[in-house]
Amino acid sequence: MTASRVLVLNSGSSSLKYQLLDMADRSRLAVGLVERIGEENSRLVHERLVDGPPPAAGDAKRETLGPIADHRAALEAVAAELAADGTGLDSPELAAIGHRVVHGGTKFTRPTVIDDEVLAEIRALIPLAPLHNPANVTGIEVARSLRADLPQVAVFDTAFHSTMPEHAARYAIDAATAEKYSVRRYGFHGTSHAYVSRAAAALLGRAPEDVNVIVLHLGNGASASAVRGGVCVETSMGLTPLEGLVMGTRSGDLDPAVVFHLARVGGLSVDEIDSLLNKKSGLLGMCGDNDMREVMRRAGEGDEAAAVAFAAYVHRLKKYIGAYTAVLGRVDAVVFTAGVGENAHQVREAAVEGLAGLGLVLDPQANAVRSARPRLISAEGARVAVAVVPTDEELEIAAQAYELVTR
Repeated sequence: MTASRVLVLNSGSSSLKYQLLDMADRSRLAVGLVERIGEENSRLVHERLVDGPPPAAGDAKRETLGPIADHRAALEAVAAELAADGTGLDSPELAAIGHRVVHGGTKFTRPTVIDDEVLAEIRALIPLAPLHNPANVTGIEVARSLRADLPQVAVFDTAFHSTMPEHAARYAIDAATAEKYSVRRYGFHGTSHAYVSRAAAALLGRAPEDVNVIVLHLGNGASASAVRGGVCVETSMGLTPLEGLVMGTRSGDLDPAVVFHLARVGGLSVDEIDSLLNKKSGLLGMCGDNDMREVMRRAGEGDEAAAVAFAAYVHRLKKYIGAYTAVLGRVDAVVFTAGVGENAHQVREAAVEGLAGLGLVLDPQANAVRSARPRLISAEGARVAVAVVPTDEELEIAAQAYELVTR
């Protein structure tokens, strides 16, 4: 029996998302989520996706409530759910476990099999991603303890953007200081940008190396990338995920002196400013809602704060589309993805409106269609394609992990 399954783990500070995929046909066998880890009211939701009756007692979708003490207990509970489906961690069909790791620094630019040295280096990158890498490390440690014999692969959010030229990755600050403290632009959401840029090329019927694409990953966190011939040459997020587009709770681009002003004049501490810009800004800061659906509803009813927030969000998108058109020189497609990008046709319409000079014209009827499939929404004859491509980061992680361990 050839092992072709990959378990993908995305470990958060108090959550564990997972998917089991079979790379023989790129199908999903199970998906699930453990949330509120460490609390009395922890919750595990597991869904078996294979057709036919379960091999053991239980429904296809199961929910468990009750205390789950830590990430080890969480993964053990996940393993028990998978075992109930006949697809447990001890299955000989399991080829690898793929881990989402947010920050790989300059060291990790491709998927990497995890050993003690790699784990130590991921741990050393925690200062660059203090909110994410610690949880990623915990997930890796627990998974390795449960299946020490199985290849564990780290797939880094920053890796796809590591191809940015030095002049795009560098900030114009003192070079020695930048090097000492690893201050440069890394970019994030790279797994999504990699998947979507390739899927967009396929949608156009062309090879990735023949296509220039602007990818707009618009969720609660949002980022843009310029991809030339399958290679990222620019992205909007920087040292951290704070830079770039207006997001649900993050400010995006900001005059750095705002930080000094808030400290000197407002008396805010560094931690207070950090919380303000990352958790209390963006759409939430401007109008009190970070859910784009609610922002659009309120704006449609004449709420001025929501209307201004929506306009600011769209204005920033237009700026990046224009800037990345200049960076690429030739654009074959602008692609929307993630929760807002895939579902909010009003955002897509507003972002493209007035950009006919750049070759961007929407087909209103195509844009209004809701679908889980990749699709073109540009007008017939438009010089630049506009597309919606649902992202699939778990499939991308599984594919990268499987390719690495089966070479």
